[in-house]
This record gives sequence, structure tokens and C-alpha cells, in this order.
Amino acid sequence: MAHWIDSPDALRARLSTRPARVGLDTEFIRERTYWPKLALVQIALPLDDGGIDILLVDTLVPGMTEALAPLLANTSVLKVMHSPSEDLVAFRQSCGEVPRPLFDTQAAAALVGLGAGMGYQKLVAEITGTALEKGETRSDWLRRPLSPSQLTYAAEDVAHLFEMHDVLSTKLDALDRRAWFEADMARTVATAIEDPVERWPHLSMRTASFLDRGAQLRLLRLLRWRDAHARTADLPRGWVLDNELAASLARLPDPTRDDVGEAIRAHPKGPRKLVDAVWSAMTTALPDEAEAPDAALAERRDKSRLKALQDAVSRRAAELGVPDAVLASRRMLEPLLDSGEWPDALEGWRREQLEPALQPLLAKPAG
Repeated sequence: MAHWIDSPDALRARLSTRPARVGLDTEFIRERTYWPKLALVQIALPLDDGGIDILLVDTLVPGMTEALAPLLANTSVLKVMHSPSEDLVAFRQSCGEVPRPLFDTQAAAALVGLGAGMGYQKLVAEITGTALEKGETRSDWLRRPLSPSQLTYAAEDVAHLFEMHDVLSTKLDALDRRAWFEADMARTVATAIEDPVERWPHLSMRTASFLDRGAQLRLLRLLRWRDAHARTADLPRGWVLDNELAASLARLPDPTRDDVGEAIRAHPKGPRKLVDAVWSAMTTALPDEAEAPDAALAERRDKSRLKALQDAVSRRAAELGVPDAVLASRRMLEPLLDSGEWPDALEGWRREQLEPALQPLLAKPAG
């Protein structure tokens, strides 16, 4: 049964007895902001008779996020969630806490071989046989009152978490992968707490691979500035500086303020009020930019060696019965191939599983 909670005192009363685990989900809006705006929190609480109680918590009510924080921070209560990366950010920004310890049903499903990146509805059907509706996926969760269909949809998002947790937890133990899973969960929580900024954002832009070194560095400066400004102003990155415009500005050799102003004014999404800030950003060297990887390296990378690494990963993944991407994605393998240094994402159990097969391939060209 679902209960609408619209006062902090009512929430505290419901949470006065802390269970061993809770199911958690959120509904948030992020269309016009950098940070997700928390609109609703769903909490599943276990009942003595084996059933569950579902709380639909109105986080637009003043004081509600403060009332939620102690539960999120209580490390004696396991938080069962599904694909929670953005939910963790929403909790951190709104409540000042990241839920921990964490059990991500999507990550667990991948690790026991049920499939990578499975959505909640698909995983519920796979484990419980229950077919869920998807009708309110793109609802306006900030409106009040919420419709009956929204309330039903929100409650369903936590109604099956305990059953999935039970099944997946048993499978993890049967496969002796509990330690692997807990290491991944610790990394997920740590990432949400630390909120790291992407150091080399130019590498994720395809355009950067066609730029010379000077233009790449100007693009890097612009993208770092854009991210910092977007965070501070709580605006989507694209609203601060469009990717296409950033690349166009980066191509300007020795740009003057007038050059930058003209390019911005000519672009339909140009931030006319930020001309000075943009010009300063793109012409001010970063202290670590000499270490920036060359985005054009992707075009020169030995694709046969990369394919050999991917094939080795695929073989080991098949032996373990997990999707290739769970073991190592292409994005993880590329820096390993380029530098020979194992990236953080591959450290721990993944390196233990892959190093015997990959190290010989790193030592010499394939074939």
C-alpha cells in the first residue's frame, strides 16, 4: 500500500524504526538545470508479515529533504535501488547525503549474467514475471497534485526491489561474486560523493579529433570553463555554450575579443552576455594542459591491436557468463592501449580477470 507523505514529521514517524533494508527511487526534473531537481522520493519499507509499505515522499515540502538525510546516511540500512547514478546525484544535491550502503539491481543483474543495462521494467519481468506499464516515464513530477496514474507508476518503481534483491543476492553468492559486486558499489558511491569533473572533456567530442593541437587546447579550456559555469549557474551545459559553437571558437587562431564576440553573435545560441568570460577562458592556459591527451590519437590508434584486446575481453566475458561491457568497455581499453597503464575503471577484480590475457597483447602488436 502506498502512502502520500507531505510533512517532515510524518516522514520521521514512519522512519522511527529503521529496517535492515529499504527500497529507494526518485523522480526528478533536469531539463532546465545542471543539477537534477528532486520532485519525489519513493521508499519501500518491509513489514513484519513479509509485505511492504510504500511511502511517496513529497520533497517539494520545506524540511522534507532534511528529514530524509538521516536515513540516507545510516550505514546500517541497505539501500536497494535500480540504476541509481543520477538518483545519487539528486540525493547529494538536495539532501546533502548519498545513500549507502548500496545494492544496485541493474549492476547485480549484469554481474550474474542476466544482461547489461537492463531497465527496471525488463528486469522485473525477468525475475518476477510481472509486466509493468511505462506510461508516466516522461511526466511532469513537479506538478501538484500528482495524478493517480503517476502515483501508481511511482509506487511500482520500488514495489519489486526487495524481491529482485533476494534473487540477485542469492545468485551473487552462488557465483562467488559478492566481493566483486561490493567493490563496484563502493566505487559507485565514492564517485557520487566525490563528484569528479571530467578532466579531458574534449576527448568525448568527435570534432576534436580533426583539430590541431592549439585548437584542441582551446576547446579543452572552453569545455572546462563551460562545465564550471554550468555547475555554478545550475544550467544545462548546452545552454551555456553549444558544442558546435565551442568547436568553431576553438578553430580561431590567436583569437581576439572581437573575433570571439563576432562568432558568438553570429550563432543563434551564442551567449552574448558571456563574451568576455568565453574569450578569457579560451585564451588562458590551464596549468595541466600540457598533459592533455591528443584527441587525434583515436584516428592513428592501431585498430588491429584494439580489436585483439576486445576479442580477448569477449572470450573472458563468455567464460564468466557476463556481458563484454561489464568486464571492459572500449572506452576502458583505449587508454590502456595508448599508455599501457591500467585505468582506475579496470583496477581490482577486472584487472585480475583480464591481465593474464591482455598483458601479452599490450607488449607487442597483434598478429
